[in-house]
Amino acid sequence: MFSTHSLASPVAHRFSFSLNLLALLGVCFSLFVAFFYQIAFNELPCPLCQLQRLGLILVGMGFMLNAQFGPSTVHYGMAIMGALAGAATSMRQVLLHIAPGDQGYGSTLFGLHFYTWGFISFVMMIAFTAFMLWVDHKNFSAPRQQRLGWVSLLIISFFLILSLANTVSSVMVCKLGPCPDDPIQYLLSF
Repeated sequence: MFSTHSLASPVAHRFSFSLNLLALLGVCFSLFVAFFYQIAFNELPCPLCQLQRLGLILVGMGFMLNAQFGPSTVHYGMAIMGALAGAATSMRQVLLHIAPGDQGYGSTLFGLHFYTWGFISFVMMIAFTAFMLWVDHKNFSAPRQQRLGWVSLLIISFFLILSLANTVSSVMVCKLGPCPDDPIQYLLSF
């Protein structure tokens, strides 16, 4: 059994920091794969896909803030709310394409569409965040800003760049108006 002293130790803070950074890296991977398919295969995101990316960004913001400022119930709450919104949006898209003979929307990866992977990922993020709330329950009283190394700064910068790129992409697909249900071209180009 852990003692109160051992949970609030620098080792516990470092463990929490590392897990939050690893989770942020997972979010970056998901955003990168979606953005790669958009650029490389011209698979423009539908409105539901864009909402799933927004959910991923919100989850990533929670993990990033935990890595930067220490664990907080507010940061974990942000991650949970983003994951719940993303899971609901993903499930909506799964249910839209559940009819027999429906080919689904977009490409598949290992036999599943991205929105199905999205739902699985969001459920895993909720479970991970619940686990982290349990792990960090003694660390909330002593939040502190972390000194970030170059690897941490690289991961955080990568996340922020991907978030900005997805925002610009959304504007290009929708042109500050309603997004097309099945986008086939960018409505705004430079």
